[in-house]
Amino acid sequence: MRCENTEEELSAAWVPRDPLPECGEISIQHPAAMNHTKGGMVLFTGNSHPSSREMGKRISERLGVELGKVQVYQETNRETRVQVQESVRGKDVFVIQTVSKDVNTTIMEMLILVYACRTSCARSITGVLPYFPYSKQCKMRKRGSIVSKLIASMMCKAGLTHLITMDLHQKEIQGFFNIPVDNLRASPFLLQYIQEEIPDYRNAVIVAKSPASAKRAQSFAERLRLGLAVIHGEAQDAESDQVDGRHSPPTVKTTGAIHPSMEIPLLIPKEKPPITVVGDVGGRIAIIVDDIIDDVDSFVAAAETLKERGAYKIFVMATHGILSLDAPRFIEESAIDEVVVTNTIPHELQKLQCPKIKTVDISMILSEAIRRIHNGESMSYLFRNIGMDD
Repeated sequence: MRCENTEEELSAAWVPRDPLPECGEISIQHPAAMNHTKGGMVLFTGNSHPSSREMGKRISERLGVELGKVQVYQETNRETRVQVQESVRGKDVFVIQTVSKDVNTTIMEMLILVYACRTSCARSITGVLPYFPYSKQCKMRKRGSIVSKLIASMMCKAGLTHLITMDLHQKEIQGFFNIPVDNLRASPFLLQYIQEEIPDYRNAVIVAKSPASAKRAQSFAERLRLGLAVIHGEAQDAESDQVDGRHSPPTVKTTGAIHPSMEIPLLIPKEKPPITVVGDVGGRIAIIVDDIIDDVDSFVAAAETLKERGAYKIFVMATHGILSLDAPRFIEESAIDEVVVTNTIPHELQKLQCPKIKTVDISMILSEAIRRIHNGESMSYLFRNIGMDD
């Protein structure tokens, strides 16, 4: 199956100016200056979603190369088949894959394509996975499993030699791999969007919808020289310590397991306090920042709270816009004025359902990362001014 994209579709996303702000400047070269890379570079994309081809086309145009010839399709029995239709022997292969709603098919396409390049004697195989799937399953949940570790092991076993991704849900996921991982940041693009597309952004305040996202909000606030607000007391989410694996043993008292004279103290259960906004949002623009927006209930509740506290306009900024189920409808009916996400995940259908959703193109930094890896240049330039907490 081959997916073609029109020029109109390719220009749908907001494209940042060149160069980016100081917090993440990128020295992008014109395609003519990159033609020397064509000899040993091959770009492949999967067919999990037309946007995978779109992202690949954006990157290939910036690099001045053409997408490699490969057939990725499913048999009638739903098995994935890959046929590489050009030589990759001794070349640097870059597999670009965006995650569709069918996450498992996306993963299998990438694994099989990587393995096909490995058995075809490619010199190196770099995966370009803007959103790392199963990234939320990176902690032990009672008798569950750390699925992110499993996915990382499968990718390394298939033959991946390098991974380029963006804004991992937890930076510690990089430790699951035994290959180099470049965890790029989308914050320079989102910061530039705020500065150029939000009128009177100097009257804004950066908001963390929960204490867990306070570090990210603090980073945005310090770079924009704006105030910070934190919403505390929201409904418990799946990331809480109450469902952490450390609470997996049964809490019933058993006399046979420990000495009769000993009694292990039980942890006092948490009690959610009333919703409180720490910081002044009255008469100001509220910008909620997070890494992923999927189930929008917490964002809608946060927007309602901010409206009650006097915020007159509310934006939501996130790197990955999964926007599952009825998220577009909930956003459209909510107090949120605009949701800004990058194109790490395809969401064209959601944009048709909700005009409040805007897209920021991040293909610029992905293409620069590919160019630097292929040419053996340092990647540190892409991480300038990025601290440990960013």
